[in-house]
Amino acid sequence: MTGVDIQRRSLLASIAGVVAGCGLLGLTVHTVGRRVGASDVARIEAVTTLYRSVDYEIGGGALCAEVGRFAEATSVLLHRADAGRWATSLATAVAGARQLAGWTAFDAGRHSDAGRHWLAAERTAVTAGNRQLAARIRYCQARQFQHLRHNYDALATIRLAYDALGSEATPALLAMLRGTEAASLAALGERSAATTALQHASGHFEDIDPDQEPAWMRFYERGELLAQYGRVHRDLARHDHRHADAAVDWTRAAISTFGPQNVRSTVLNKIGLCSALALAGEPDQAIAVGTDVIHHERQLTSRRVRDRVRNLSRDIPADTRHSGLADFRHNITRLPPAAA
Repeated sequence: MTGVDIQRRSLLASIAGVVAGCGLLGLTVHTVGRRVGASDVARIEAVTTLYRSVDYEIGGGALCAEVGRFAEATSVLLHRADAGRWATSLATAVAGARQLAGWTAFDAGRHSDAGRHWLAAERTAVTAGNRQLAARIRYCQARQFQHLRHNYDALATIRLAYDALGSEATPALLAMLRGTEAASLAALGERSAATTALQHASGHFEDIDPDQEPAWMRFYERGELLAQYGRVHRDLARHDHRHADAAVDWTRAAISTFGPQNVRSTVLNKIGLCSALALAGEPDQAIAVGTDVIHHERQLTSRRVRDRVRNLSRDIPADTRHSGLADFRHNITRLPPAAA
């Protein structure tokens, strides 16, 4: 076990201790009638935020089981306790916890668990009347569909999120949804529609006032928008190589904006950059970036990242005449699944 692994286990043990100390685990039938107040809601939100920060840095594989137990315990509290006037606030906090549980499960490659948590999260958010959080959850569902290459399902989910938001839509939510829509359209080869969706995403992004957005939308910074530009042009380059240079430029711009806490986002975009460079006919640069990616993805516990690395082979032809690129392709296709 490496020093990094020891530090991770120590950190997760500390968070688990906080959760246990808050009385948020081991909830049973005896929870019936327990009074819930503002402090319970605040604890759930604080623990969710803490777990979310760890997810950004190391990936979901290391913590999805713990987050899942925590989120399920909050659901028990919601259904068995007496929340009184805090019922709506508690439901919103529980929906947030279940959303994160779904995201970490998705990142760990546990797609069935992800779907189960998101179904519970969506139902809870809708019941609480929180249309904005429901839209965020549907965005997560669409991202899973995209990862599994079910882009028509992703588009249907994004459009449901739009329709349900109505007057509750904010610029950040609209930018996020439009960018995600553009990615699926590009994957389907719909160049004009994808480009239009990106333009709408950019327009909404420029209208963002952080003080008027939900706190959980703070993750959506300029790097997220630039990354969608890179992804759209990379997917379009698979149909038309004239988009490859733009994919390289946009993805590099995205990488430059991510801070040190966004380890997974940086690695995911470096994977995209490797693909874009290969499509742009820059094999030496693609190998250099790809080699760096393999080194850094080992520091993450993310099956999703490992899947993306293995999928780099789709942009590197099997009969490549560049020996270094052929060797790189050989290596990535033989990577084992990421361990949780």
